[in-house]
Amino acid sequence: MTLPTAATRRFQWFSQGVLLYSLGVILWGAFVRATGSGAGCGDHWPVCNGEVLPRAPSLQTLIEYTHRLTSGLATVLAVALYMWGRREFPKGHPGRRAAFWALVFMLTEGLVGAGIVLLKYVAQDARLGRAVWMGVHLTNTFLLVGAQTLVVWAAKGRARMALRGQGTVGAVLGLSVAGMLVLGISGAVAALGDTLFPATSLAHGFEQDLSEAAHVLLRLRVFHPIIAVGMGALLVFGGRWVARLRPSPEVRRASAWLTGVYVAQLCAGVVNLVLLAPVTMQLVHLLLADCVWMCVVRLCAAGLAEDAPRLEPAAEPAPRVEPV
Repeated sequence: MTLPTAATRRFQWFSQGVLLYSLGVILWGAFVRATGSGAGCGDHWPVCNGEVLPRAPSLQTLIEYTHRLTSGLATVLAVALYMWGRREFPKGHPGRRAAFWALVFMLTEGLVGAGIVLLKYVAQDARLGRAVWMGVHLTNTFLLVGAQTLVVWAAKGRARMALRGQGTVGAVLGLSVAGMLVLGISGAVAALGDTLFPATSLAHGFEQDLSEAAHVLLRLRVFHPIIAVGMGALLVFGGRWVARLRPSPEVRRASAWLTGVYVAQLCAGVVNLVLLAPVTMQLVHLLLADCVWMCVVRLCAAGLAEDAPRLEPAAEPAPRVEPV
């Protein structure tokens, strides 16, 4: 690995800053949903209540308008990251492709957010279509964060990933990525149910989930903790399996971080359930979910790297055929 130049170090810091800022914007978007402020600008987009700069705004309008302003700045940073990435990485470099996809997913993130506003899937709207859009929104957010994570990874001079010929490692990592997307979608639906149908006690929450007359969002909410426990087992044991078959320091470090962060995420989920999903805990839970996703992306990047050492199970020798 060649020593980084001053320009390369600046790009590394910038890419990390863009990722951190994007996480902040994502959390503020969750705050908009959790506080019911999504209708703060009405069904107008990109203007707010028909005005570019709202006059005498309410608290909900300020919350929603701030989210739009910070999202706009995030888009500007994504453009800058892509343009700088084109200068930093040669044509065909995985870092350059990651910067391109980070820009694409930032743009689609804005389009999905605009769709939610224009379709009025905000505030206390409990239509099933809102849950679908929340799932799409969460998926796009994960893809955005994943692409930005890969930019940071590539900026440090890591080897490119090889998807072919990975065997069991490729299958385990593929299942981990798909499972995280399913878990994230179920979490978005559960958070929406907590916002629209808040429980007054833990027992009341269980009654809501088990009632035959409960809204579909409440009936879907119960699947999230089940999926979370199952995914925990897959990620922890799968990460250790990958670390055994690809015994590089980066893989082992990514596996250890994945285990630690996921345990913290499960603990936060339990606290969130017991405390009846207060806004603060919802934000902590979402932040940890994004951190788990970044750990999975880093594990994939390290485990599938072209220069990752391989320790495959030894194949059994073919039976010897004695001459007649």
